[in-house]
Amino acid sequence: MTAVVRAIDVGFGYTKFTTGGSGGDIRCACFPSLACLSTRDPSDSLGAERRRTFAIPIKSVFYEVGPDVGLAGDGFRATQIHNRYIDTPEYLALARGALRSMRVDSIDLLVVGLPVATFAADKAALEKLMTGRHDVGGGKSVQVRKALAMAQPHGALIDYADRHDRVLAMQDEQSLVVDPGSRTFDWLLARGMKLSHKRSHSVDRGVADILNLIADDVSAEIGAPYTSLDSIDHALRTGKALTVYQKSYQLSRMKPMVEGIARQAVAAMMRRIGPAYDVHNVILVGGGAFLFRKAVKQAFAAHDILEVKEPMFANVRGYQIAGVNFVAAAHGAGGGAEQEVRV
Repeated sequence: MTAVVRAIDVGFGYTKFTTGGSGGDIRCACFPSLACLSTRDPSDSLGAERRRTFAIPIKSVFYEVGPDVGLAGDGFRATQIHNRYIDTPEYLALARGALRSMRVDSIDLLVVGLPVATFAADKAALEKLMTGRHDVGGGKSVQVRKALAMAQPHGALIDYADRHDRVLAMQDEQSLVVDPGSRTFDWLLARGMKLSHKRSHSVDRGVADILNLIADDVSAEIGAPYTSLDSIDHALRTGKALTVYQKSYQLSRMKPMVEGIARQAVAAMMRRIGPAYDVHNVILVGGGAFLFRKAVKQAFAAHDILEVKEPMFANVRGYQIAGVNFVAAAHGAGGGAEQEVRV
């Protein structure tokens, strides 16, 4: 029987996961990393108004997660953005919401990710957390037989090499993966697929800093607290004006400040990695890539900046490929990223 391999990347902004496929045909999905707390299962009272969410039970309360979670909360955006994210019930609820979305009863290998800075300290704890039987609500459960944690940008490196058929070609090349996320700005330096741990790291300078900066400016302009970070994020990604009290707020006025935050993050990376003359490939991924692209290009003016399709899913696609390869090697199949996975 073919092993079931799946992958989850619980980010501070979005929870990404795979639903099946292999090689260049890996299917991915996501929902906002928001979990709304309730003492009762909200699905019991919604009736015809049911939204696309799951109520995940954890310690006698329910956490509502899923694509329509924005309809479930009040005006307060309950996010957990700190170093002990994986220890929170919200993190577990988001991961279990992803498991519920996969529509499988059991998973032989689940691959998950961590920021580079906390990877060594949290790897064993996260693998233990994700192994075993998970109550995913609605009378359903998912059994995870084994979990494997990876540094988040490592997934993107594997994804790039596989998509461009360069796994062997990159074996003796030095690659830098730059991964701007919601909270952390991660980077990873590797020769082939082997990590250079001392030159890889992450700093707390991500998209959330940019959103909060803009929110503070909007608050000053309207004379009241402005907290709709999702609206700012949507406006930045679409290039549309932000509407506040029926008036357009021009995000372009904040461009110098946004670029300043991006340069700060890139400067921290450059101090860590040192001279870049030995870097063959600079690969930019992550949901915040579009906001940090200019700063990365300025820092690596002598390099071509490589990007991938749908950069938000680069890490989780790479986890899936790594998981399939891990299972194939464990069973002596030899195969590779093209090994078929049951869906």
